[in-house]
Amino acid sequence: MIHFLNLQKINNFYNEEILKRINTIFEKGWYLQGDENHIFNEAFATYCGVKYAVGVANGLDALNLIIKAYGFGSDDEIIVPANTYIASTLAISANGCKPVLVEPDLNTYNINPDLIEQAITPKTKAIMVVHLYGQAVEMEKIWKLAEKYNLKIIEDSAQAHGAMYKGRRVGNLGDASGFSFYPGKNLGCLGDGGAVTTNDEELYLKIKAIANYGSNKKYVNLYKGVNSRLDELQAAVINVKLPHLDEDNNKRRKIANYYIENINNPLIILPKLLHEDMHVWHLFVIRTENRDELQNYLKSNGIQTIIHYPIPIHKQEAYKEWNHLNYPITEKIHKEVLSLPISPVMTEVEVLRVVDVINEYK
Repeated sequence: MIHFLNLQKINNFYNEEILKRINTIFEKGWYLQGDENHIFNEAFATYCGVKYAVGVANGLDALNLIIKAYGFGSDDEIIVPANTYIASTLAISANGCKPVLVEPDLNTYNINPDLIEQAITPKTKAIMVVHLYGQAVEMEKIWKLAEKYNLKIIEDSAQAHGAMYKGRRVGNLGDASGFSFYPGKNLGCLGDGGAVTTNDEELYLKIKAIANYGSNKKYVNLYKGVNSRLDELQAAVINVKLPHLDEDNNKRRKIANYYIENINNPLIILPKLLHEDMHVWHLFVIRTENRDELQNYLKSNGIQTIIHYPIPIHKQEAYKEWNHLNYPITEKIHKEVLSLPISPVMTEVEVLRVVDVINEYK
């Protein structure tokens, strides 16, 4: 079986150094907001090219904290792509705001910049861009819209660690960015973890406090906060993996390029790459009209695939008030997408096998 993602194999590469750091944490007996977090915050901010980073419990919390810190609430609108994972809209809804769905570009699967302006109203406070599947959003038009209408740009960078746009990494393309370190991400820990990055010192200090019960000083609470902290063990894992992220992303790029150059089947629509630096290939997503049939065919040939995502947000029971709405491009994407195996530990033999089996599909 060619696994979609072999996490055990990925983490075994770092086994010795991770265990060494974990043992150090045990010896110190300091499990929250200790040395590993301080190292992480500084290193990740430097990597993303921003002034500040703060580790939090998970990627959803990262987005939630940004919106909460800005003070957005009831009746405020935040524009978000219609085909994103539900976490993006959950963060908006959790703060009493209204997600305003905008269709993606069918070529990139990212939000279509040309459709954003028509969705802006006097209630719009921010545009949430999602660097979906690992490809950075085309930001130029969005920057101009944000300036024109005085809007904040919130990045959902959960799938795009290390991707770049015009020389800047994601996490440094908006006012603030939320990251996830879920184990399957390009930069993943051994459980849940996340981070917020920003160049705004006031926002950083506020998020840091809100995530710690609203406190910067023990028992002194400035805000009605939450408990959302990156624990020392997970920070240690990220600190081990971060120096290898670019190398791992380049391995993913090599596999993706091979897929693009060698998958030759008229029934398969391959992803479009705008610029090599823009994509870190968290997912390699193809499209086909007979998606379920293709998935079963690949499974029968020992190749594991995953559908990201089978049901669009506006058709979910959680957002039943939207069930009557139609977003044809989003719905087409969700009916046709299939994610092929891609990871820094895939072997050449496995990559060749995936290509050969897909090319034989009729």
